[in-house]
Amino acid sequence: MSASTRWSRDLLLGARLAVSGGKEGWTRTALTGIGVALGVMVLLFAAAAPAMYAARFEREAAVSPPVTQGEDVKASDTTMTVIQANTTFRDTSVHGTLLRPDGSRPPLPPGVDRIPAPGEMVASPELRRMLADPGNALLRQRLPYRVVGTIGDAGLTGPRDVTYYAGYRNTGPFFGGVRRIDHFGQREQQQRQDPVLLVLVVIVLVVLLLPVGVFIATAVRFGGERRDRRLAALRLVGADAAMTRRTAAGEALSGALLGLVLGAGLFLVVREFLTGISLLDLNVFPADIMPGPGLTALVAVGVPAASVGVTLLALRGVAIEPLGLMRQATPRRRRLWWRLVLPVAGLLVLLPMAGQAAVGSSSSVNRYAVAGGAVLVLAGGTTLLPWLVEAVVRRLGGGPVPWQLATRRLQLSSGAAARTVAGITVAVAGAIAVQTLFHAVENRYVTEADHDPARGRIQASVQVRDGVQARQVITAFRTTAGVASLVGTTESAAAVVGARRTADGVPQVPVGVADCGTLRQIARIGACRDGDVFVVTDPRTDHTGEDPATALTALARPGRTLDLNTVGPGEHVTGPPRPWRIPAGTRQVTAVTTADGSREGLFATPGALSPGDLAEPRAMVMMRLDPHDPDAADRVRNTGVRLDPTDPTMVLSATRTDSTYARIEHAMRIGAVATLLVIGASLLVSLVEQLRERRRLLAVLVAFGTRRGTLALSVLWQAAVPMVLGLALAVAAGLGLGALLLRLVRVPVGYDWSVVAQLTAAGAAVVAAVTALSLPPLWRMMRPEGLRTE
Repeated sequence: MSASTRWSRDLLLGARLAVSGGKEGWTRTALTGIGVALGVMVLLFAAAAPAMYAARFEREAAVSPPVTQGEDVKASDTTMTVIQANTTFRDTSVHGTLLRPDGSRPPLPPGVDRIPAPGEMVASPELRRMLADPGNALLRQRLPYRVVGTIGDAGLTGPRDVTYYAGYRNTGPFFGGVRRIDHFGQREQQQRQDPVLLVLVVIVLVVLLLPVGVFIATAVRFGGERRDRRLAALRLVGADAAMTRRTAAGEALSGALLGLVLGAGLFLVVREFLTGISLLDLNVFPADIMPGPGLTALVAVGVPAASVGVTLLALRGVAIEPLGLMRQATPRRRRLWWRLVLPVAGLLVLLPMAGQAAVGSSSSVNRYAVAGGAVLVLAGGTTLLPWLVEAVVRRLGGGPVPWQLATRRLQLSSGAAARTVAGITVAVAGAIAVQTLFHAVENRYVTEADHDPARGRIQASVQVRDGVQARQVITAFRTTAGVASLVGTTESAAAVVGARRTADGVPQVPVGVADCGTLRQIARIGACRDGDVFVVTDPRTDHTGEDPATALTALARPGRTLDLNTVGPGEHVTGPPRPWRIPAGTRQVTAVTTADGSREGLFATPGALSPGDLAEPRAMVMMRLDPHDPDAADRVRNTGVRLDPTDPTMVLSATRTDSTYARIEHAMRIGAVATLLVIGASLLVSLVEQLRERRRLLAVLVAFGTRRGTLALSVLWQAAVPMVLGLALAVAAGLGLGALLLRLVRVPVGYDWSVVAQLTAAGAAVVAAVTALSLPPLWRMMRPEGLRTE
């Protein structure tokens, strides 16, 4: 008989034993399938992530107007002017675009079959739902357009997108600016990869997926003791050792294949469920969550192959004979030396890469080497855990009865106890390493904003014609319900007459007009009366390397002449000059921190300079809101939209976060939640399977008078001892890997010990919660029915 025939025959025999071996056989197969299915589901979502983000970026590019200036495209029958009119409603981003066709054949946005007329709009399904909600009256006031259509899927980045296109008659001047376009869609621009962010992405993927692989390997070994007794029975009827191993591989393969099918089904079900939720402002269409064929094939082949490999590896330590198993004899002590190979290899991979991923580094970082080194270090923790558990429990003894029962059980099968917490050990170790890296590089991507939110929560910038309109804008915001106080000025810029021209064009000075009361909130002006002028400087500003001739104090010194008829910084003067001489009594004063940061420039009272003399003046308003009014910010936005439909308001925050860094952090949080759920579910299945194997032993102990509470406490101790050892090992591995990663990005080694404590506590909480959930099955297994056998 050929080798392939023998393998096929024995694999089929193992599959038959898995599904037709009575209640014990199919129960073990079902538990293995469930454990593998949970892991396969996560692997499929991970495999779908690249395609999902690529599809989202393609959709975003397709619906975005091209980045052009108004004069780049000439008006024609096939062009249209567009204005971005994005806003926010109760922390929900609303993406809006105002449209005004230049002719009869304007370009249509994706998902839209006609351009809405002025006063009309087409809205996404989610926005239509929000507008129909009786509690969203403020949103209906902000978008006073008549809904005449629904945006199709082609015009959305996700099913929960809040988007609209509205027709508008007037197109300026607006806060958002006007663009003329002849088509929709942007070309994707290739950006240079930040090496630090690349390392973050690689490590996050490793940390999220490695525990899943550990749990799949653990699930394949469910019911190992009963399986080995069945294999001993096969030896009794004439099977040799090789045949028993092939049969065991067939059993494992059937459970893995069942898990593949169930995992694919779970993936499809959960994928459809994701359309109804939005995690961290991210939502996608189910069709976009599709793993690539290569990664799908890798999962489909890798999981069954790994299950067979794990099974054959586990059988190397078992001597299956016709009359019994050598596993039940005293096992040989585990060796330490080979278990150190993996973490040492990871160390040797990562150490030579020190500094390669530093910010500004010209060398490219090898992502595969980073991933491989991290996997070796984390996997090394799982290989060390069985040795550590055995070494510790071997020395335990004495104490109360529950403690003795627990320690004796651990001494007999420390490997099973270590496998139970191996996944949580890897997860906690990886989380500590990732958070160490995030904490170390956070200040590069999350910077403090130059303003004080305590003095104002929201800012508005509205273009006005003159001082009268500026006062009307300020009054409109001041009388808005929920505004506790505000600071309002009229600002622009003015060219310095006679100043040496620079590469940026004509040197200019920021110019603002406000009364004395307002100026006192901007600078330390002391005595003030109408007609005074001040040069406001901030001593905290770093002027290193600045040409003294272009410094504010030089450009705005008394006696110099400004041309007020300018358009913006660096642009030429338009129209006839409008000279204005800086008065001789102008004083230099120090700025204070306002809501939108410290202010620098030349500030005059209305008696010295009329706001109407400024070119394209803007009313700048900083507002502090009533903290007890949850709708105050939305009322302010409504006021802003009435003045400028592009929403000239901006909520101030204490920090600014890099968008790519924020996306990585959000993805990590989503993945961490999913992985934690899988860890908890798989751990519960693993514990229930272990209790099921001990059912007869538990029933015998109860029959001989052992109290149920004693057995329950022993189970808790059996979970607690490996958990403590596993978490201690996780902390050591996580801190070590974190230090290697910090050397990789060239950051001084340091740890946030509060985060380490929180992650360790979270890991302990998962194990404790799962152990508590396993107590009801334990109670049922201690009934007299557990003495029955087949």
